[in-house]
Amino acid sequence: MPTYEYQCEKCGHFELWQSIKDNALAACPTCGSKVERLLSANVGFVLKGSGFYQNDYKNPAPAPESKPKGAEASGPGCGACGSPDPCPNN
Repeated sequence: MPTYEYQCEKCGHFELWQSIKDNALAACPTCGSKVERLLSANVGFVLKGSGFYQNDYKNPAPAPESKPKGAEASGPGCGACGSPDPCPNN
């Protein structure tokens, strides 16, 4: 809920949390005098929690699977060059 600033004729300046849908106050809640809603220059806008930065919700790219050089391939292919065909040198 936003905080609105008011100026009372008798009490002076005060702030009040109100729903955006609520009408502006006409009378001071303390003394009943006439009040005027002020325009605020300093608006505090704070984003809390995760998901507000790209690195918070972006999925990292999967790391490619790498085989060490000279590792045996699973299947008939060559383990040295990565060819799917059997290696003639083995």
